[in-house]
Amino acid sequence: MFRLNSTVFSAVFAAALTATAAWAEPAIVYSVGGKFDGSFNESAYSGVKRFQDETGEVVREFELERDAQSLQAMRNFASRGNTPVVAIGFNQANALNQVAPDFPETDFAIVDMVVDQPNVRSYVFKEHEGAYIGGLLAAMASQSGTIGFVGGMDIPIIHRFLCGYKQGALAANPEIQVLFNMTGDTPAAFANPVRGGELARGQIRRGADVVIQAAGGTGLGVLQAAADANVLGIGTDSNQNGLHPGKVLTSIRKRVDNAVYDSFQSAQEGKFQPGIQVLGVADGGMDWVLDDNNKDLITDEMKAAADAAVSGISDGTIKVHDVVAEGACPF
Repeated sequence: MFRLNSTVFSAVFAAALTATAAWAEPAIVYSVGGKFDGSFNESAYSGVKRFQDETGEVVREFELERDAQSLQAMRNFASRGNTPVVAIGFNQANALNQVAPDFPETDFAIVDMVVDQPNVRSYVFKEHEGAYIGGLLAAMASQSGTIGFVGGMDIPIIHRFLCGYKQGALAANPEIQVLFNMTGDTPAAFANPVRGGELARGQIRRGADVVIQAAGGTGLGVLQAAADANVLGIGTDSNQNGLHPGKVLTSIRKRVDNAVYDSFQSAQEGKFQPGIQVLGVADGGMDWVLDDNNKDLITDEMKAAADAAVSGISDGTIKVHDVVAEGACPF
């Protein structure tokens, strides 16, 4: 039975390549949810597209249907000579830890997790810094004094985001109430928009008039529920302002696109280095979006406050609590 499953997977993988891979072409393995998830994966795809548009190079892609495919996907790319091979999402860390030692001449990268191997570059983000700005704007926009947060998988990265969101909200309004729910305890929690919508509606019934999603594809349901209820949503990872124009207060972007682009470009230039790359507000790893879709929602006062927060976080005068490095959230 195992041989049958492996054969079937290999056939699916080969079809996904769409052409015979060449030596030194980069490759990417998207997380579960597909590269057009409107969120985390799609941000990664934006980095792929930018690299392709600028260089004309081919990038090999594979979209996981389930986490168990990660190991063989990366192994197949590496065995075909693709480099670097970029894994999107913390859920691919175990597979990469197994594959990287078997291909010491191949460069690998992973986004959102640290893999300690001599040929792996790990990109991690200061999610709490971006979340602070989201909370600040949410509290300033709220009329009810209650805002919401729907997270994906119940993991430290999401709690880091939640704590930063709370801290930013309290900086704007010390009396603000922050409701929060996590969607689940497996990676599937990032790909369940129906459940995301249910959780958002529950918070809206309790008075939340601004709800942020930190839930990948699940967050699409959160934003839909907010728009349907005529309250404001806040997007994350990608720019989601255009999903419901005038109903998305802003988007807190995690610049996965920059991480992917950097890994490909540095490899092409022969400058790829293993190790840990930490991206925060100061270096453009996290930001907030103001565009035509939300400009009427952001007052001059709100923009000034957000810009001041960016400056303060960047120069260290605003210290955002990091639950991963510093322990439980004090807010």
